[in-house]
Amino acid sequence: MPSRTSHQADPADIPDAPRTALRVAVLADSDTRWKWGALTARRLTAGAAGDGQDARPVEVSGLLLRGRATPTPRQLAEVGEVGIDAGRVREVTAVEFLHTVRDEAYDVLVLALVGGGVQAMLHGLAALDLPRRPVVVTGYVGVVYEKLADGLLLRHGADVVLANSAHDAERFRAVYEGVGADASAVTEAALPFLGGAPYRPEEGRDTVVFAAQPSVPATRADRAYLLRRLVEHARLHPRREVLLKLRSKPGEHTTHVEELPYQKLAQRLPGGLPPNFRLVYGHMGEVLDRTDLLVTVSSTAALESLHRRIPTAILTDLGVREPLGNHHFVGSGLLTSWDRLDGGTRPRPDQEWVAAQGVAADGSYGTAYDTARAKVTALLAAGELPPLAPYYTPATAPGYLPGILRRHHLAPDGTPLPGAAAPQEPGRVRGAVRETVRNAARGAYRHGVQRVAPVIRRMGEL
Repeated sequence: MPSRTSHQADPADIPDAPRTALRVAVLADSDTRWKWGALTARRLTAGAAGDGQDARPVEVSGLLLRGRATPTPRQLAEVGEVGIDAGRVREVTAVEFLHTVRDEAYDVLVLALVGGGVQAMLHGLAALDLPRRPVVVTGYVGVVYEKLADGLLLRHGADVVLANSAHDAERFRAVYEGVGADASAVTEAALPFLGGAPYRPEEGRDTVVFAAQPSVPATRADRAYLLRRLVEHARLHPRREVLLKLRSKPGEHTTHVEELPYQKLAQRLPGGLPPNFRLVYGHMGEVLDRTDLLVTVSSTAALESLHRRIPTAILTDLGVREPLGNHHFVGSGLLTSWDRLDGGTRPRPDQEWVAAQGVAADGSYGTAYDTARAKVTALLAAGELPPLAPYYTPATAPGYLPGILRRHHLAPDGTPLPGAAAPQEPGRVRGAVRETVRNAARGAYRHGVQRVAPVIRRMGEL
């Protein structure tokens, strides 16, 4: 579909003019947030534009914000089915994204970004001063266990701030109201990627899966300890299949930086790996299809597992601490240790805690997005929306906001800084030379942040 500039006559600019499709754009900055954003877009627009003969088709465009964690094609493929062809997903800078929004008549934007990215896009969108702006939706990709106030205030200003559970919705509103900010955008929903068949034990199958996390725990000693205990568990139970589920391959990045990949630690493990132990990648849902016990420190995979009623364990071996994120599971009934798991213990989840976390193992998941969908539908029907009004402004956070915007090449007023990358002409294919240079520069940048910087940091600790 050809792009439209803001100077062209467009039926979308005429109030009450019919349009052929509901147009949604998802902007994501990592593989996990891409999965969250794409599936959220689908759930929010399922039936949102009308039913029966009045229903409008939905077109979802995928945009990846260029940066350290921009997902590779392999990572996009492993995310699983999200309803968007990975081959049609385009990588953009923040400025290119804003120009795309200016030139395209999007109805809904889903900002699946880290908090600073959301804040920058909100100010950039406000600076566009569009005659008819899209509905802006954002939220969190998983368990919110750190930087609650910081992350929430950076997301303030979106029309809809999704909370993954009743527990989160209550906390989100308390933060906004506590600083005198409008809390009406907070909307309870659920994680959009919950699903899969309920757990059914199979005769002859006994599979334990450890869901690894890129940045938890952070130290080599702690990660080596968890790996050693997992391997020892495999040796103690030779008839049990023990899988280490990894998020990325060495050199790839996810939502969080992984400086000490388990793959490399496994290569140096004394005695090697037992035959019933394997490292696996792929879509978490497919791994859970054959899981009889899911073990993790604090991965969101625990919520996916609980949703399917798979036995789930949250490790306490390294303590129950905020930096680990497992403090979020206090009261869940899931906290246990490798010693107990080795001995055959299987935690039993507290059902009240599970219900409060939006896991919806009781079958209510089908209606989890009804309120959010109704809110988006009402905003779309409202026509012209009021200007975006984030809590942070040059007046309220003059020592904080400019730095966030500058990282995305935006001035304090949200406009592109001089020298920021110019947008591509609509429909124009980049020249081969320019594309090669840009790819080389991007590769050099990623090599610097993923390989060189960690080495320098470790050398500084000697």
